[in-house]
Amino acid sequence: MADEKSFDLVVLGAGPGGYVAAIRAAQLGFKTACIEKEPALGGTCLRIGCIPSKALLDSSELFEQIRHKAKDHGIQVAEPSVDVPALHKRKDGVVKGLTDGVAYLFKKNKIEWIRGFGRMTSPDTIEVTAEGGEKTTVRAKNIVLAPGSVPVELPFLKFDHERIIDSTGALSIPEVPGHLVVVGGGVIGLELGSVWLRLGAKVTVLEAMPTILPGMDGEVVKAADRILRKQGFDIRTGQRVAGAERKGDKVIVSIEGQEPIEADYLLVSVGRRAYTEGMGFEEQGIRLERGIIQVDGRYHTGVGNVYAIGDAIGGRMLAHKAEEEGVAAVEFAAGKHGHVNYDAVANVVYTWPEIASVGSTEEELKAAGTEYRVGKFPFSANGRAKAMAEQDGFVKVLADPRTDRVLGLHILGPRASDMIAEGALAVEFQGSAEDIGRSVHAHPTLPEAVKEAALAVLGRAIHI
Repeated sequence: MADEKSFDLVVLGAGPGGYVAAIRAAQLGFKTACIEKEPALGGTCLRIGCIPSKALLDSSELFEQIRHKAKDHGIQVAEPSVDVPALHKRKDGVVKGLTDGVAYLFKKNKIEWIRGFGRMTSPDTIEVTAEGGEKTTVRAKNIVLAPGSVPVELPFLKFDHERIIDSTGALSIPEVPGHLVVVGGGVIGLELGSVWLRLGAKVTVLEAMPTILPGMDGEVVKAADRILRKQGFDIRTGQRVAGAERKGDKVIVSIEGQEPIEADYLLVSVGRRAYTEGMGFEEQGIRLERGIIQVDGRYHTGVGNVYAIGDAIGGRMLAHKAEEEGVAAVEFAAGKHGHVNYDAVANVVYTWPEIASVGSTEEELKAAGTEYRVGKFPFSANGRAKAMAEQDGFVKVLADPRTDRVLGLHILGPRASDMIAEGALAVEFQGSAEDIGRSVHAHPTLPEAVKEAALAVLGRAIHI
């Protein structure tokens, strides 16, 4: 007979949304457990996504600085070399430190980690199958589903996880490729492409859409495209890949209407899809559309006391979005009022320069018939950016012409990922461009460019 355990609240999945939901539940006094089949907590983001990719991005960025930018600062160094195994060892150490940290937080908050694959067998029970086949029945007064997502696999570009790889494979390439071909010019493809480009690979990006980074502000994308090409990316938009064939250690990539391309590795990065198969959701009456769990404004599935969050419920697949949904869902389960303002959820691309945005793009405002004013300020006129020799890019503020309320903020520039928090705060609290412009920003700092762009909305930027 299977073991049986009972809890006030059980979370299925220990990614950013799931583990944060579990911690918030424990804080609210729930006896809490979290079901996770992987050998470490943290989900895709911590183990094989956000964190390891940023570790490699930082390492490759440092290599790029030493190799190409040190001399501009009067620093003479010998030609550096890359120790790829050491790069991966550092990356793995960063990941282990953080996943161990989540395990510590579970212990601190008295959250039980039930290791295994979870499948709902009723609206208040989940059967957990351990790696060895042992089964445990877990009963819960409340359930939060946070199963996450997986890379999309195209039927004509099947992964072999050796030379035709997904994003996980691109984090573990054992040597600098001679030629990396990336299918998909979105966030993941450009970030991972940046890693290997900086380390010496030739990188070709094939994007079916007319531009890279579809959905982001058009003016920002156009400028970013120009900068990335200057860095050495071979970006080809409007390219439809028809298939790929392994020939030993090479991959021959077929493109409609074009000559085939030979690559050492082919990274297929065309998005992610909700991971909802085989977990018994539909059998329990939970409604799915194209694999996405349907929820109401309280993240409730319409079945029992079952809630769902994160990538599995659709929307932008961002770790910080999932975290906030996890907190909100648990607070709703506790009879409190949860809150997620999707307009204030920032999006970041960790290329260099970085790209960050929050709120609406110009294209979205035009499509909605919303009037707006624009204020822009270039980093070439920012003192700190000049001192850093990082002058590419600009800040762009979009504001309502009547109320001056900030509708969107977009940054292409150094450390945009850090600066976007100011824009998120302005959108969250319905702040105005004047609010940002009248706030004192320390000098000399990069965020002064945000202040100046806000002042430019009002026609009174100081330094341009």
